[in-house]
Amino acid sequence: MEIPFVGPAYRARSMNINAQRCVNFYLEAGGPDGRARAALIGTPGLVRKLVLPNAPCEVRAAEVFKGELWVVGGNKLYSITKTWVATERGTLDTSAGDVSIQANSTQLMLVDGVSGYIWNQPDSSFGKITDAEFPAGACTVSYIDSYFVAETPNTEQFSISALGNGRDWDGTDFTSAEGAPDNIVTHLTDHRQLWMLGETTVQIFENTGNANFPLEASGTAFIEVGCVAPASAKRFDNSVVWLGQDENGQGIVWRAANYNPARMSDHGLEYAMQSYPRIDDARAFTYQQDGHTFYVLTFPSADATWCYDAATGTWAERAWLDTSTGDLHRHRANCHAAFNGQNIVGDWENGILYALDLNTFTDDGSAILSLRAAPTLADEQKFLFYGSLQVDVEAGVGLPTGQGEDPKMMLRYSDDGGHTWSNRREASMGRIGAYGARAKWNRLGRGRNRVFEISITDPVKRVVLGAYADIEKGTA
Repeated sequence: MEIPFVGPAYRARSMNINAQRCVNFYLEAGGPDGRARAALIGTPGLVRKLVLPNAPCEVRAAEVFKGELWVVGGNKLYSITKTWVATERGTLDTSAGDVSIQANSTQLMLVDGVSGYIWNQPDSSFGKITDAEFPAGACTVSYIDSYFVAETPNTEQFSISALGNGRDWDGTDFTSAEGAPDNIVTHLTDHRQLWMLGETTVQIFENTGNANFPLEASGTAFIEVGCVAPASAKRFDNSVVWLGQDENGQGIVWRAANYNPARMSDHGLEYAMQSYPRIDDARAFTYQQDGHTFYVLTFPSADATWCYDAATGTWAERAWLDTSTGDLHRHRANCHAAFNGQNIVGDWENGILYALDLNTFTDDGSAILSLRAAPTLADEQKFLFYGSLQVDVEAGVGLPTGQGEDPKMMLRYSDDGGHTWSNRREASMGRIGAYGARAKWNRLGRGRNRVFEISITDPVKRVVLGAYADIEKGTA
């Protein structure tokens, strides 16, 4: 009989309720008349494209400008050509932490919470913004209608640059997001509107062309949920997403729906966040691949990464495997830019740029652990006897030689809802061309609250369509 198997991550506060995990997989619908309603697809591997000249360092930000990829690695700004030649363009005052970047037609502006910087393309110059009227200590820069926008830290106030010139700031060109008495946390532009995300509210501004100050608050768009993590706020799937807080608490991921906050996280993610030492350092990036649009949310202090897929409305974990210890850690990707037809990400630690590649099954040569813990199988708390389990997997994906020549899927199971586990047992996913191979295990004992968990580390294609089990119901 078919058993529930393919699904998202959802580990509840009590694993007796729900103990599902989904690590380094994403869901994809089977399509019209597909053999499976949905399948688990392995997440992309990492292909090394460039090691920054000042590596090891944190790759802090990435932006495409004038046909080149611009990244901040440590305290250095680099431009990178399509042939992966890096040129140092300037030095920042800081070496770690978030950097915000925006561009107009001739300039690239950066802020790092200490200083503001401009790369001026016409004369190929880089330097600090020295105008005394620039908001010192700004953490975010936005761009709207030829103006750069920067906030004054720990206030409701934000300022705009001169038209088309991020070096020039007028002390009278400012206003306040004063719909509520909360300070600005971060800001961004979406659909030519400026979103000011405060501590407990969001206020939206539009360019009205007012001669005194061009940006005015929208009379109808005001959201009663603010932002707890500045770097979590992103444009996503034709909307805006952020990790929120309001007067009642914090720890929900929100998505704007017609200027109303719609909850995007689920209780599984929200429970996980409650266990983290802090969530205000969460950072996100978005990317699109194979028709899926992903919001990737990393919690550095918790060493964890989660990913939301707009195509299926589901969450899953992303992780990097330390092969020396077997431990899972936050994903390597710290920032993202779509460049030269590829999704490029920067490493949070080592100064390496990678491409996200669905046809690569390692992280820069290191094993990727893909794991699925399925829903609990139970029936009136009576024993269920398991004669066999077969996981419906794309078989015959083995490599010609070496690791993965005869790829294995590992199985373990729990009979107490995921609290304790059996030893692992392996089954073959099929050598190259063995498309009829079956990943099957026999004589799996009995249990009242059975959770099956599979995992794959061999560097091969991973597609899981479902599972079938021979089950007999006991009387006690």
